[in-house]
Parts: sequence; C-alpha cells; structure tokens
Amino acid sequence: MGQKDILEKKLCAFNDVFSDIVNNLLFGGRDRVMEDALDNADVHSVYAGESAFRELERDVAKCWKHNDLRLALLGTENETQPERDMPIRVIGYDGASYRDQIRYETDETGHRIKTVDRYPVVTMVLYFGYKQHWDTARTLHEALGDTLREDLKPFVSDYRINVFEIAWLTDEQLKGFKSDFKYVADYFIQMRRTGEYHGSKEKMKHVREVLQLLASLTGDNRFTAIMEEGTEYKEGGVESMSEALDLIENRGIEKGIELGIEQGIEQGIEQGEDRHLIDLICRKLRKGKDVERIADELEEDIVLVQRIVNVAEEFAPDYDLETVLEAVKAELPMV
Repeated sequence: MGQKDILEKKLCAFNDVFSDIVNNLLFGGRDRVMEDALDNADVHSVYAGESAFRELERDVAKCWKHNDLRLALLGTENETQPERDMPIRVIGYDGASYRDQIRYETDETGHRIKTVDRYPVVTMVLYFGYKQHWDTARTLHEALGDTLREDLKPFVSDYRINVFEIAWLTDEQLKGFKSDFKYVADYFIQMRRTGEYHGSKEKMKHVREVLQLLASLTGDNRFTAIMEEGTEYKEGGVESMSEALDLIENRGIEKGIELGIEQGIEQGIEQGEDRHLIDLICRKLRKGKDVERIADELEEDIVLVQRIVNVAEEFAPDYDLETVLEAVKAELPMV
C-alpha cells in the first residue's frame, strides 16, 4: 500500500469519524450508529484473475454490531476524480463481503448448517472533487455503456453505488457533522464556492490525520510540511485549521524570504555583470571601434556584442550608459 493510500484512510478509520460520516450521510444526521458499536472489518479479499490470484482492498470497512449481532458491514471509498469503473469495483468489494458469509459446517446428522448470519453490505463512495460533479457511471448499466445490448439489458442486474459529493453538500449537511470530518468537508465546500479557504478556529481532535488527509486528497504537501522536523508544529500546539493555516503561511513567508534573498543575490550578480559589459561596449563605441574588434578585446561572443551594439547605436554618439542599459533590457531580456 502506498503512503498516499495510507494517509487517506487514517482519519476515516477512527470510529468517531466513521460513525459520524455514516450517521450524517446515510441517516440524515440521526445517531443510528454509535462509535462503540463499530469493529474493524477485514478490508482485503482475494479473487482468481486470468493468470494469478489478485487482491481487492477497501479503503475502510467496519462491522456494525448490536448485542454481538452483526447488523451490517459498512465501507467507504475515497475518490478525487470521477471513475466510470467504480460500480464494477464496488460490486467486487460487496460481492466478496457477501461471499464471505457463505460458510457452513456439517452437524452430527450430516446436515449442513450455516456458521455466519447474513447481514447487508453498504459501500459509500466519498467524492472530494470540487471542480466538477461526479459526471460518470453510478450504476453497472451506465458503466457497461454501449457494450450492453438492449435485448440483454432486462437480464443484466443493475447495481447502483452510493456516491456522496462532499463539495456539494448543503450547509445543513455540513452542520450535521460532529467529528473532525466537518473540517475536511468544509475545505472542499469553500473551494468549490469561492476558490479560497478560511480555516475554522474550532478545536480539532485528530489534527495530524486531518492535515494528512487534506494533503493526500489535494496534493498540497504544505498541510503535512508543517509537521516536519524543524517547524513550529507540535502535537497539542496546533489545535484548529485556522492555526494550521497561520503556520503554513508563516512557513511560506520564511521560505519566500530565504528564496528571495538567494535569488536576489544571484540576480544582483547577473545584473552587475550585464551592466559592466554594456558599459565597456559603450566606451569602445565612443572610441569608434567596430563590433569585431570590441568582441575580440572583450573576449565575448560576437553575436551578443552585435545585438547590444544594434540597440546602443540608436543613442550615438553619447552612448549614455543608463539609457542604453534600459533599452538593452527592454529589447534583450535575456541579457
């Protein structure tokens, strides 16, 4: 599993966050699933491919239990881009979970008895894209597209997936979140609406995991860079998105100053050398020397010297350095 995949799963793996997502998106904000009623479920399943066994891996999966009775298996998948094959992928996850329920033992009379009670499987696709809607397949029929013949369609079971477009949640739905997931949802909602993000001052519980998830979903490593050694970030020190953004901004300013100083020194050296070269060329032009002789005496490329002379000759016979320098910069920005 890649580092990016691991970071995407850590926040939603907390029971308080997982139950909050389920309660708000599946049950309209009603507290149906308590966090202490959730157990981690196996996210791996194996199937036989054309030439070898292959593995399926969910992002997060939890067993919802009550009095030791398994009520359902609930899973989430994080997506940042619309994916047409998602219905087929979800069928694979859900099918493997249902197949795992088909287990039997033989009793003393030789009859088969089931060893696992049946329970439903629900997969939630959390879509974090904010520049476009999930505009691709939500059902198996849509994923198959034109390859599904009309005369076969009545006999091909359709399969609908549950896609939740986080950036398009309503204000009421956003307020329904009680866990740190609301700060993640708030980020994508603000970015869709205004293209800017202003962090909340509310205290977070899982600060590191929120920042890691945002970094993974957005590709903006500044969210995790502030946790690197040598920054002011400390566990318990940054408690809100507002504080995290302040630290990101301050770190960016410091980096910008360092980079600006370094670039300024380099540019200063380059500009100083350019000024000196043009000054020497102007001096030799005042003495009536031609391009070939100037290039030879200065040991400079004749093409470069010719280009500077072409500009400078407009200001003959004085060849005022400041005037020539400005004209050269305007005509030859590489100088």
